[in-house]
Amino acid sequence: MNQPAVIEIYTEITPNPESIKFVTNRLLAKDASIDCKDAQAAAEVPLAKELFGFQYVKGVFIANNFVTVSKHPGYDWNDVIPQVKAFLRNYIAEGKPVVSENYVFAAPPQSASNGREGEVESRIRELLDTYVKPAVENDGGAIQFKSFHEGVVTLMLHGSCSGCPSSIVTLKAGIEGLLKRMVPEVREVVAEAM
Repeated sequence: MNQPAVIEIYTEITPNPESIKFVTNRLLAKDASIDCKDAQAAAEVPLAKELFGFQYVKGVFIANNFVTVSKHPGYDWNDVIPQVKAFLRNYIAEGKPVVSENYVFAAPPQSASNGREGEVESRIRELLDTYVKPAVENDGGAIQFKSFHEGVVTLMLHGSCSGCPSSIVTLKAGIEGLLKRMVPEVREVVAEAM
């Protein structure tokens, strides 16, 4: 697959005031996402590890063609954005790896299902994949189905969604409302604490 010659990087705001999405015209992580909540989690993710070298970086989330950077409070995005854009442009131009050869992508969580519950889980996953995941990814994050048990859907939030002040509103008013309307067996949607 041919990559474009010019490396373009632009930013998109996210609902989380402490996170910005840096979008590039290069594929960084095909069909996977990488969530590094701290420097220790970035040990096998060279791109994230180098980003954690900036004192203002609090978290790094990589998916498809974007990197969402979360900063520590007290830093101004007007100072941070140009530095991160220049870093990413140079990093990509040098052809450095996003992940090390030893990196193991996390498998999606498997939940126990039987009979009717398996059908419900399947409908929930389809709705999340079709309606929720694209919108959440657009905001620089990711959402992952963890389980369905006794009417409760448990999700995991990654990237800009993790720690976002509006994530509870999105979870309850948006996702829970959708799932309750479309899957009557759903009583509640909760996020697993990470």
